[in-house]
Amino acid sequence: MAARQLKRTALVEDQWKRVRSRLRAELGEAAFRTWLRPLTLDGVSGTKVVLRVPGDNMKRWVMSRCGERLRDLWCGESDEITDIAITVGVPERRPKTREVRPLQRRPGTADGLTRVSRDVAGAATQLNPRFTFENFVIGETNHFAHRAAMDVADSNRVSYNPLYLYGSVGLGKTHLMNAIAWRIRTQRPERQGLFMSAEKFMTRFVHALRFKDTMAFKNEFRSVDVLMIDDIQFIADKASTQEEFLHTFNALADLNRQIVITADRAPSNLEGIDERLRSRLNGGVVALLRPADYALRLDILKNKLVHSIGEKRPGTDPEDVVPTAVLEFLATTITSNVRELEGALNRVVAHVHMVGQPVTLDSTRELLRDLLRAQERRVTVEEIQKMVADHFNLRLADMLSSRKERAIARPRQVAMYLVKRLTNRSLPEIGRRFGGRDHTTVMHGVRKIEELKAKDPALAEDVETLEHLLGQPQR
Repeated sequence: MAARQLKRTALVEDQWKRVRSRLRAELGEAAFRTWLRPLTLDGVSGTKVVLRVPGDNMKRWVMSRCGERLRDLWCGESDEITDIAITVGVPERRPKTREVRPLQRRPGTADGLTRVSRDVAGAATQLNPRFTFENFVIGETNHFAHRAAMDVADSNRVSYNPLYLYGSVGLGKTHLMNAIAWRIRTQRPERQGLFMSAEKFMTRFVHALRFKDTMAFKNEFRSVDVLMIDDIQFIADKASTQEEFLHTFNALADLNRQIVITADRAPSNLEGIDERLRSRLNGGVVALLRPADYALRLDILKNKLVHSIGEKRPGTDPEDVVPTAVLEFLATTITSNVRELEGALNRVVAHVHMVGQPVTLDSTRELLRDLLRAQERRVTVEEIQKMVADHFNLRLADMLSSRKERAIARPRQVAMYLVKRLTNRSLPEIGRRFGGRDHTTVMHGVRKIEELKAKDPALAEDVETLEHLLGQPQR
């Protein structure tokens, strides 16, 4: 029995070599290297040959471009083979060819094997069902970015590459990215799109390096029609990840595939980014999403209120739940970003549902007292750096320099401490804004000032004075 099994295994492997050789000759070296070299023989299930590819997009390409030819070649090699199936995932460490039991297909799944490895399945970012074009409120500050995103989603042609959307937190970049992905998925399913954060791109790349699986990684990312990467600033100072992303970018651009990028600032202002990649990012359409003006903020609130009330109390007039005067107050007062604006409305609506009392301006002020206080003053990194430099009689350039003299290093640490305390900037971002320093340097500086404030009355007074001047009194 074992001898017969080994003989059949060797026979199938020989057949597979001949099939690959025929496909290589018919398709050409370039297509074979890109699409078919990663295709491996996984086994035989009854009369069906089971092949394996590293990603869903490659599976779709193989099945649509040469699936019929693969089956014909196999059938020509063996009278016992009547069909092929393709499974998705990284090959397990086992002999290439084996007999496998017929696999039970789950209800509702298509013919063929679609077992996706956990790593591949988790690579793409989960789409937010609320972030569609239909739910995006258009105004003067975002209409160009919205129009450009619609063009990318609706067109089969690549007119500009990449589409680069940038702006501060909570202004709609990720919403538009999701909207593009939803539109492609629902209305243009023949276009294969991949949407993920830059952080997940880096994680996937590091995983591929660790497990020596870079070929599968390259094929997964370079076989799509639309690649969407959110928050590209995350890979700043990550040299190897930037290098791989640049190669991916170039490969897709050469194939006339669409690339969409979001970031928190313009390409020219990205710190820690390779100049070649920066040039590529600047080479397409760069669209800024500016902070929403009053009219847009009010429209966003009205739109969200209608949807919120419609879900919880169908048929209820939104004005009966939250008066227009309250919406106008929120639109006037909360100007930082849309996310905080919507969060404030969520709190008001939730209070109505839980307490059952009508909303007034006074009750809104009381309910949102902490949020409204925080809105009174928003300080920037640049303001803090300039204020600290002036206070300690330094040049602004000294704050960003690599000089380590105590007379410069201590004020720099004070500035880092204040930025961490008075803004929502992350430690890595603070480090980049202080001359490209590592986040551990920022952490050390913040802790140092916290320690010294308790022991050094003069320094504590300096910090308290600066906080007061920056509009954030000591609490």
